[in-house]
Amino acid sequence: MTPLDPSTFPLALQDLAVKVRDGVRLSAADALLCFETPHVVALGRLANAVRRRMHGDTVFYNLNRHINPTNVCVYTYNCKFCSFAAMKDEPHAWQMSHEEIYRQAGEQGGNDVTEFHIVGGLHPDLDMAWYEEMLRGLKERFPKAHLKAFTAIEIGWFAKREKLSIEEVLRRLTAAGLGSLPGGGAEIFHPEVREIICDGKLDADEWIEVHRIAHRMGIKSNCTMLYGHVEKNAHKVDHLMRLRELQDEHGGFNAFIPLAYHPENNYLGLEYHTTGLDDLRHIATARLVLDNIPHIKAYWVMVTPKLAQVALSFGADDLDGTVVRETIYHMAGAETAQMMPTSELERVVRAAGFTPVERDTLYNQIERAN
Repeated sequence: MTPLDPSTFPLALQDLAVKVRDGVRLSAADALLCFETPHVVALGRLANAVRRRMHGDTVFYNLNRHINPTNVCVYTYNCKFCSFAAMKDEPHAWQMSHEEIYRQAGEQGGNDVTEFHIVGGLHPDLDMAWYEEMLRGLKERFPKAHLKAFTAIEIGWFAKREKLSIEEVLRRLTAAGLGSLPGGGAEIFHPEVREIICDGKLDADEWIEVHRIAHRMGIKSNCTMLYGHVEKNAHKVDHLMRLRELQDEHGGFNAFIPLAYHPENNYLGLEYHTTGLDDLRHIATARLVLDNIPHIKAYWVMVTPKLAQVALSFGADDLDGTVVRETIYHMAGAETAQMMPTSELERVVRAAGFTPVERDTLYNQIERAN
């Protein structure tokens, strides 16, 4: 790889380029510059240099499928950005039975899936035992699959509902088959934003504490940030810094996923989607600032496969996976496909000049017989 030459960058980014070349951790002021600079392509060059230093030309994906057991949620009217949730008596509400979950898990090559990604609403009538039984049933039927399940919001809800500590909740769920935690529910940490978009939900300190406890117990997780709504750049800098600080403690985050707000079918009242440059900027900034989180995802369901392909040169090293059935973003207006076959994932990666590598949830490479 050609050494990074800071003199080839716009003057406003040359000091940043020196830090990137020398492997110096970026400051909060540097992160703010990443969000404010008009030179997004140059920012992408810097992020690409970091991702290639970390991962070469490898791009990861997995054979996963999403399962949403219910969209009934006690926070339906608190989370104004959410298009997924419903109150129990609303016509678009659903609750799957265990048998429906097992049947959906087995559809379209379920036995080859290495990960089930399971998140849902906070149903007032479902106790933790119901979810433990679901996990055990999935493990019995799909013993090779990793169960990545329950956001920090769900973990916090279980603790509140069952009057248990976070550690006790996690211990019971892992005994039932839980393998790791997804990164949802972080949104934007700053209270100025949370009181507008998700007032009353788990606050930033509580979200962080769930993941801190999980990491201390040896449970890996992902992390996210929801952008493109009412937040300001300073709020996003604060968010990334807090994630980086937590990662310094135990190194428990596998990946960071920047999530673009979609405006359809929710109560926030905004009209516009993020632009392609917005999405690329957030991916590049994440790669530059989150130096201790190994992987940055370009979630193709969210940004479209074509932009995800471009994002591989803007710092992303992971496209997520086959997905099979996605609900949350499609209820918010996403028009992408519900699934992407392995052959298409690999074609997209190779066409961008990278090497596709199938992984498991914990980023171990998977070799399959032809």
